[in-house]
Amino acid sequence: MTKIKNMEEFAALSGISRPTVSKYFHDPDSVRATTRARIEEALEKFDYRPNIFAINQNRKLTKNVGIVVPYLADPFFAEIARYLEQGCIAAGFRPTLFSSYGEPRLENEILDGLRSLKPAGVLLAPLGRASDKAYIERFCRDVPTVLFDSNLDGIGAAFVGSDNFSFVSQTVEYLTRTGEAPAFFEMRTPANPNANKRRTAYLHMMGRLGFEPQVIKVEGEGWAFEEIGRAGAVKMLERNELRTDAVLCSNDRLAIGLLSACYELGVRVGRNKDCALRVASNDNHPFSRFTCPALTTAAHDYDNVAGRSVETLVHLIESGGKFGHRTETLFPARLILRESA
Repeated sequence: MTKIKNMEEFAALSGISRPTVSKYFHDPDSVRATTRARIEEALEKFDYRPNIFAINQNRKLTKNVGIVVPYLADPFFAEIARYLEQGCIAAGFRPTLFSSYGEPRLENEILDGLRSLKPAGVLLAPLGRASDKAYIERFCRDVPTVLFDSNLDGIGAAFVGSDNFSFVSQTVEYLTRTGEAPAFFEMRTPANPNANKRRTAYLHMMGRLGFEPQVIKVEGEGWAFEEIGRAGAVKMLERNELRTDAVLCSNDRLAIGLLSACYELGVRVGRNKDCALRVASNDNHPFSRFTCPALTTAAHDYDNVAGRSVETLVHLIESGGKFGHRTETLFPARLILRESA
């Protein structure tokens, strides 16, 4: 089979003009159906695949979209990234996924790399507290960017995420209605700013319902939430620090660690009369329905958060990279009742 080095050689061998071939690669629907069929037949015959990134460097508007998440090993971000990728592809873009793995330096390097690729736009879930906010702000001035999941006030053209108050208000209301008021279980140094909003919502709801709050802060930094939750819960239970029979965890990964500690110490979790502890949480982590017992949680609206993020980015790109003002869209949570509470 002939090895083709570039688009000029492909055009010559296929008998189709270079401008027509280029037009096809920019937008297949922009050429006649018969021409498109000839090009696609030649692509199969010669097994030619163009360097899309190189092509896009010469375009006024590329089809590349960067998706940046803080920790791809976290199944929540893997799940939301899957929805975002599908939405970008359906909108005619070519998504590329990046993970900063909790490192501000790597987050900046990823943004540098994206800037050099001249993407049509970027969907960014920043680290949050650890992010270099000034650096991200400069990037957002250069590249059409929509933030999702983690909001940095005033940065980017738009933010799309979940309403953290709706998560906690539903879980607190349910736990207080069906038993004792819950303690709030969180990391002393949260990796994600959503945790702070959830604690604030917990304190507000407990005050509004007339209950005394108990916030339990466990030691640990970084993204190893399950191990941090397990170690913190072991200490909490062994020291009898819990003043209630209910715990509301800041996120499902901490709750998974807490459930592990309960199993280790022989503490029975669930809503039956022979159970010593009820546990609920927030996020609807993809594994939360497979814990033992299955975890009661407030669920993200993955579909709408991802769909609106992509829709907003497409609108931003079509508007020339600027909106008249920054927009924020929040989607409420949905309470999912399972056996843990």
